[in-house]
Amino acid sequence: MRDKDTSPAFDVNRRRFALQSVALGGSMLMAKTALAADAPASPAPNQTTGPVQQDGLSPRLTMHGLDTWHGTPAAGMRVELFAIEGGRSTLLRTITLAASGRSEPPLLIDDTYRVGTYELLLHADEYFAARKANLPQPLFLSKIPLRFRITDASQRIHLPVLFGPWSYNYYRGS
Repeated sequence: MRDKDTSPAFDVNRRRFALQSVALGGSMLMAKTALAADAPASPAPNQTTGPVQQDGLSPRLTMHGLDTWHGTPAAGMRVELFAIEGGRSTLLRTITLAASGRSEPPLLIDDTYRVGTYELLLHADEYFAARKANLPQPLFLSKIPLRFRITDASQRIHLPVLFGPWSYNYYRGS
């Protein structure tokens, strides 16, 4: 004769804990739903304009290279800027990023800052070689192309670029 079934399926303490957890979770969901119903609806994002402009700065194109492999600004990285028209690339300028990893002076400003399609080409292979990074050869990323459009020449565009030997990410800042 068995005194008590000790299998996990019949453990009273476990069952009580599970039921209390479900009850607590359900009550939290109900409370969140009630709070959300009382909260004012947030406006839809305005996707027709760019980010808020920094006061006092004229429209311009700048970038900031950030080396996620070393955790530092991409000081000394060579970057080329191209204009893309009719499927053809025209080199506008070549720069070397400053100690801060920024394009100093701006890539485009004043009468050079125009509506159009552009491409930045970051020379990651040269950058990592100059830093004697111990990476497998050949490198996974050698050149990093960033193609973007300027659609309103009255807005400032800043492109922060985070990169490493295997990936990169960039976004429009201001």
